[in-house]
Amino acid sequence: VFGLLVWALIADTTFYLHAANSWVLSVSIFLWVVTLLLFVIYLLQLQLKFYVIPWPLVLMIFNAAATVLYVTAFVTCAVAVQPTSWRQWDYNRRAAASFFACLTMIAYGVSTFFSFRAWKGLGSNAATSQVGDH
Repeated sequence: VFGLLVWALIADTTFYLHAANSWVLSVSIFLWVVTLLLFVIYLLQLQLKFYVIPWPLVLMIFNAAATVLYVTAFVTCAVAVQPTSWRQWDYNRRAAASFFACLTMIAYGVSTFFSFRAWKGLGSNAATSQVGDH
């Protein structure tokens, strides 16, 4: 949801005047579409049909890459905010886009942490680990 807000806020400014905002827009659109596709895959439980693919590893790699991309997008978007802009609404939208890019970056970072734990199997408890030993 935050990535969609970044996309909408940047698209509503004069992003074509600044190459930096085009990068933020590209990152937000690409990651929003891929995240939506992964959500549909998990919603329809298609990952069970493609059991050969190590889904926890795929999710961890995707979330880590998305975190890195959103770090660059957040820094780029924050640097492009100019308080002396001749169009006040561009300043407000770019500042809001920077805020939501930061939230999206944090969300992908937290998701990377949890997908790493799922990939390593660190979320299991003593009862589930004892069942497989017999």
